[in-house]
Amino acid sequence: MRGYVLSIWNFFDPFYFFCTRLTFPPRTGTESNIFRVRLTKYKGREVVLTDGTIITKNDILVKIHLHNVKLLRELFEIKSELRKAKILYRHVQESLPGIEYFIRNSSFSNEIKGIVGITHLNKSCERLGFEIFDISHPIYKWFKVFAFLPIEILSSANHSILNSLKHQTPKYLFMSRNTLNKMYRI
Repeated sequence: MRGYVLSIWNFFDPFYFFCTRLTFPPRTGTESNIFRVRLTKYKGREVVLTDGTIITKNDILVKIHLHNVKLLRELFEIKSELRKAKILYRHVQESLPGIEYFIRNSSFSNEIKGIVGITHLNKSCERLGFEIFDISHPIYKWFKVFAFLPIEILSSANHSILNSLKHQTPKYLFMSRNTLNKMYRI
């Protein structure tokens, strides 16, 4: 059943890609980038990052999206949650230099303050340079919980919807441009 759902998702993914104005950042190593990105104006509450970067409403950020269908296809046969986490960590670590390169070469380069993403996979994100913040708007938070539910069910060996809902709530991930440059400049 999971393979069938992934096939359908894979079919509709190009339409999602087009409708959300996503683009692929450049490849920086031997593998393609696990992220798809777009420029966005931030609409959340003010956030102060540890390096002093202040992100306020309408600041320009690069919104990162994991290429979930690609990732789920790769992790489909792997049963160990630890092994899945290690593979995901490696993909993100190898893809962040491409995000830095994308920002550096953007026509909005001087205006971009950093990157933002929303995920329920936020363990070990600090080691990658991200800072984690709660989503403060309750309706948006619940929208994201339900938006991530299919991904959680497809990626987990445990298919219980209640366990998936209790697993982790989505969080904002931020990384300032300065941190990205220090850690991932190629």
